[in-house]
Amino acid sequence: MTEISWKLTAHAPKKVVQAALLAHDEIEDWEPELVIAGRELSEDRPEEWVLEAWYPREPGAAQTDALSGLFGKSAPTFECAELPSADWVELSQQGAQPIRAGPFCVRTPGFEPDPQAINFLIPAAQAFGTGQHQTTAGCLEMLGRLKRTGALARDIADIGTGTGLLGFAALSLWPRARVTASDIDPVCAPVVEENAALNRVALGPQPGALVMTIADGMADPLLEMRGPYDLLIANILAGPLIEMARDFAAAVHPGGNIVLSGLLAEQQEADVRRAYRRAGFRFVSRIQNDDWSVLWLRRRRRGR
Repeated sequence: MTEISWKLTAHAPKKVVQAALLAHDEIEDWEPELVIAGRELSEDRPEEWVLEAWYPREPGAAQTDALSGLFGKSAPTFECAELPSADWVELSQQGAQPIRAGPFCVRTPGFEPDPQAINFLIPAAQAFGTGQHQTTAGCLEMLGRLKRTGALARDIADIGTGTGLLGFAALSLWPRARVTASDIDPVCAPVVEENAALNRVALGPQPGALVMTIADGMADPLLEMRGPYDLLIANILAGPLIEMARDFAAAVHPGGNIVLSGLLAEQQEADVRRAYRRAGFRFVSRIQNDDWSVLWLRRRRRGR
């Protein structure tokens, strides 16, 4: 008998769906079987988006209420349909065209490598950080910018690594560096190991390799032992970025670089920049990718 999975769909304007996705990211006890994603309906209607959710059983009121709660008081109507259980994975891969960002190409299975780029193979139906989102693509582009300007990195931290992609990318640009990747979600550890094997990325504590830890913030023995860092990458959310500004400052060498993403340009960038200026960083460069900003900051060598 074919197993059945269920899909819930709701349509809303782009900013409404993006706000719902941000609300989802901030919920620590989200039901892990309820997988959600947002996307535009088509290239010719970029402001019309759809939020899709997949569930292995027929969803009940609890699942629908959880999704509606992401939208606050103006929740759209969700349509429910059943489909073969594996289809949501296959559908998530369809249309996931290779992403070119800076010197990198990120592709899903079924697409050929780009001979003009540094290639990474990252299955789309995984943890956050496949290159499809503007924040991840912007970080890839910013890492390429750092490298072009001659930035050096011997010890690198990738905080909120997700799939491991940004840590892999940094290691490809600084191949003798020691990379420490962390995420709060335990599911990311096997995902990073799988992707490291797919992309022939060495794992371990030695130079030229990446080591993974599950950690909430910087208060982690491995992160503390391997710091301070020449380069810290944090593609998370604006709220945690602001809260962790001083922790990140303590973890970065004077003169070291930090790349921040996961913040909306109009609503959140000013607050993030203000927090890091107070923590002892100066602005170097920014990239705006759609509504999202990526910031490159450098820790001051001396106090103000």
